[in-house]
Amino acid sequence: MARPTKSHPQSDTTHDEAMRIARGTQRPGQTREQTRLIAKGIQNGIQQYKKRQSAKARELDRNRKKVKQQIKSPVTRETVVEEKLVYRRPWLPWTLLVLSWLLFAAFCLLKEA
Repeated sequence: MARPTKSHPQSDTTHDEAMRIARGTQRPGQTREQTRLIAKGIQNGIQQYKKRQSAKARELDRNRKKVKQQIKSPVTRETVVEEKLVYRRPWLPWTLLVLSWLLFAAFCLLKEA
């Protein structure tokens, strides 16, 4: 039984695209060997990008399947915790506000007199 290899086979389209990009960025006086090495680097970059994208797609598919499975299966261990928010009306800021307005009014009245 043949074991699968870890490296992905290089596709012709990736190779052609890498060569097209390398030739497009070729500088005057650049040798064919240099262009070939640049194309090889570009091809490796394209392959790494495709590997990352396929890994992301697999992960998204796994998560989607988990969510689907959780929706289908009834959750029996779910405990509902209700938080009760109690709003206390703070008396200190309102008292200080009223007191400051009363003092301001008294100051204005005493200044006029």
